[in-house]
Amino acid sequence: MALELEGRVALITGAAQGMGRAVAERMAAAGARLALNDRNPQTLHAAATALEGKGAGVEALPGDVSAAGDVARMVERALERFGAIHVLVNNAGVLRPTAVIDIEEEEWDRVVNVNLKGTYLCSRAVLPAMRREGWGRIVNFSSTAGKNVSTLGGAHYTAAKAGVLGFTRHLAKEEAPYGITVNAVCPGLIDTEMVRDTIDAERMRSYARSFPISRLGKPGEVAELVAFLASDRAAYITGASLDINGGDLMI
Repeated sequence: MALELEGRVALITGAAQGMGRAVAERMAAAGARLALNDRNPQTLHAAATALEGKGAGVEALPGDVSAAGDVARMVERALERFGAIHVLVNNAGVLRPTAVIDIEEEEWDRVVNVNLKGTYLCSRAVLPAMRREGWGRIVNFSSTAGKNVSTLGGAHYTAAKAGVLGFTRHLAKEEAPYGITVNAVCPGLIDTEMVRDTIDAERMRSYARSFPISRLGKPGEVAELVAFLASDRAAYITGASLDINGGDLMI
């Protein structure tokens, strides 16, 4: 089971740090070859180099997932390098804590475009390759915000993550006849760089004390869930949203 993704190619967005980096490491450990995307070329290449040093086949693909041209080039390069894309993990996201009364239109568009439009653009771009293979796994990152209200983000983040869940269900229904499953993961508060850049250590501890499992989640724990959904073990799961939040939201 350790190499259950051997022979598969996984495209992971937002892969330079946090949950995306953890997913990349877990996929590599399972034998997948990796097409890694991030907006920051420096941190992306550092992540790619580290994974290559562990023996993984890696292609670094800098680009903005909310820009259709960047996404098209990213997918084209991945196919040129590996010949196929079997798994897409739509992890790239941005979070802003701004109250609605203070959200400027530009900020609204940026948060919604990265979190929701990027999920659509990347999914659309890989579908022809997955259909040719007759096998595919798309794992979208939503959040507890998509089912309730964001703990740290603003309404634009909540709205985008709720949109990801609707998109996931609809795409799952469309693509099931082609052997492609589409699911969403809904992390709660995970100990990532983005969270640490948003709140201070005392506030993190306060949130952790309020959860039934009284700590923040670890990126590697989310990566385990994503790897499961990307595998043949999850072949009969599609259109689902799986919570991983330490009991913060139970519905």
